[in-house]
Amino acid sequence: MKVSTLRALSPADGRYADKVNGLRDIFSEYGLMRFRVLIEVRWLQSLADEASVPELQPLSTVMKDVLNHIIDDFSLDDAERIKDIEATTNHDVKAVEYFIRERLGDGPETQALKDFLHFACTSEDINNLAYGLMLRTARQDVVLPLMRDLRAKLQTMAREFAKLPMLSRTHGQTASPTTLGKELANVIARLDRAQKQFRELEIRGKFNGAVGNFNAHAVAYPDADWPAISERFIVSLGLDPNPYTTQIEPHDWMAEYAHALVRYNTILIDFCRDVWGYVSLGYFTQKVAKNEVGSSTMPHKVNPIDFENAEGNLGMANAMLSHFAEKLPISRWQRDLSDSTVQRSFGVALGYLVIAMQSTRKGLGKLQVNNAAIQADISEAWEVLAEAVQTVMRRYGIPEPYEKLKALTRGQAVSKELLHEFVGSLDVPDAEKKRLIELTPEAYIGLAAELAGKI
Repeated sequence: MKVSTLRALSPADGRYADKVNGLRDIFSEYGLMRFRVLIEVRWLQSLADEASVPELQPLSTVMKDVLNHIIDDFSLDDAERIKDIEATTNHDVKAVEYFIRERLGDGPETQALKDFLHFACTSEDINNLAYGLMLRTARQDVVLPLMRDLRAKLQTMAREFAKLPMLSRTHGQTASPTTLGKELANVIARLDRAQKQFRELEIRGKFNGAVGNFNAHAVAYPDADWPAISERFIVSLGLDPNPYTTQIEPHDWMAEYAHALVRYNTILIDFCRDVWGYVSLGYFTQKVAKNEVGSSTMPHKVNPIDFENAEGNLGMANAMLSHFAEKLPISRWQRDLSDSTVQRSFGVALGYLVIAMQSTRKGLGKLQVNNAAIQADISEAWEVLAEAVQTVMRRYGIPEPYEKLKALTRGQAVSKELLHEFVGSLDVPDAEKKRLIELTPEAYIGLAAELAGKI
């Protein structure tokens, strides 16, 4: 039954439904069923190729095609059929097995295949690999492309504004100048490290039976090398084998996956808040859409809503991801089901992240640098040159340089004239005096432009 998005409980399926479409076929119940079917069928195909299981003959070309079509042509109607079967079995994984039995039909090869469906498996053998494939697919096809696109936009901006002087603020107070490009480069460097950790994280899987010891496998085929068979199968799916488990794969890698995203998201929250602040200062203006409304009562307003939206949704993602990281690695004895209901919400958490990343990218596309505001702010901040002057004084052995500049500048307005008068009184070479007098707040940017240009 089609449900209006206006009645959805989750904003990810309501207000923001169109923003998370890329995740639906991965994390929906349909997606989970599709990955379960894939694993059941691939395990059956793998067993048929295994010489140590002689009762299962190699598959004919026709049967290979039949099995591949069950995976490749899996549809919403198939998912509905599995739900119908589950209504009788009251077991979701067993319903998948019975569905595949139905699809195999009755033929000369099918009876033996049916007998080896779900061979020596516990449900968690299927589920843990399904979730591994789901999270790997989301990483590769959805999250990393968004990360790369956001980085590309930030890099373009960092290089474009590498030389644009900007007043820094530490503790909210004026501080040594930087450039707009260098501040963006700082964010890129942080995001790059977090993205690399997320990208290279191992996605692990187990396929070793009811409590992780190949109990049933070893009884049925005592001469088969089940650890090697299991490892080959997991690797064939593109996952990393974990040979030491209980009934469940212990989910440590899922905690790492969640924590890696939390770290990335936290950097992005920091960035969104800074941009919000710079919009407030007037450093950025925003492109105006003709018919958009900024405030229901104040017509002049153009609010930084994209960055506010991103911050809120990143917070929602982090709240869920942090819970996953704390909860999933904990299981009573060899198995309890408290992980199952939590894992089903992975798509919601990643949905909030995807919404936030799209909002951030949209917000960046609307930003316009207000050179006049940035210039006006920095050009009057002569007090920031106190650092430069006292550092040169140190070089030439003038006593108490910090204390003298502190007395000159703290708690009072520092003008160009006041600073130049002080420099003129210093016992330093004339060339140094000239250099300090010619120095302006806009020019006092160190290597910021060079560093920004290299990102």
